[in-house]
Amino acid sequence: MQAQDVMTKQVVTVEPGTPLEAVAQLMVDHRINGMPVVEPSGRLVGMITDGDLYRRAELSTEPHRFNWLELFQSGRSEAKDFVMTHGRTARDVMTLDVYAVAPDTSLQQIADLLSDRRIRRVPVVADERLVGIVSRANLVQAFAALSRTQAADGQSDRRIRDQILAEYKRHSWGQTEGNVIVTDGVVHLWGFVGSETEITALRLSAEAIPGVVGFEDHSIRSLAAGTRPRHPSSVTVLAAEPAI
Repeated sequence: MQAQDVMTKQVVTVEPGTPLEAVAQLMVDHRINGMPVVEPSGRLVGMITDGDLYRRAELSTEPHRFNWLELFQSGRSEAKDFVMTHGRTARDVMTLDVYAVAPDTSLQQIADLLSDRRIRRVPVVADERLVGIVSRANLVQAFAALSRTQAADGQSDRRIRDQILAEYKRHSWGQTEGNVIVTDGVVHLWGFVGSETEITALRLSAEAIPGVVGFEDHSIRSLAAGTRPRHPSSVTVLAAEPAI
């Protein structure tokens, strides 16, 4: 399996100029602890997580308080702390050196990257544009969805998934905060969904796709139904290993 088989395509993102209060509210509303920072063109420029937001002057949670003389003498690290605790926008506190993967990157490579870099999620980019995100949760979902016998044709499951996601995108009720993984023709729905009626619509839509043999609902009903995302850095893209 590859990144494109498990990645979440409807990614909650912010722009560099988004106020940090709005960033924090998005994290709360969507029950996430990190998101990509993208330019209006869709180009990935950074990542921001809850770890960038909990040390705040407003909360009196700064690592240490310096007077101006100490700040001058201590150098760049203290200046960075000041920016992190007093920054106003995503641009001020986001991580600039971002690791990303291509859609055809293997899950093995992604798991190694998450472990080696001690990160919880990795953006998926194509032509420098964000196309999805793979988190630890996505890998756990993929593992849970695996049947005892793998499908002989992984391309069929990928085709089914692409068709389902394209169909969901056509409908307002399909703009969920969930994710779809297909194994052996069985559709597994994960994440947050607004209501039982939406689940039924999602199931019927998926079952109409040729090749679908089952639908498993693992979703959680969202308490924030109706809340939807609004739509120089270094991005290192991990290339897929060549097939042997």
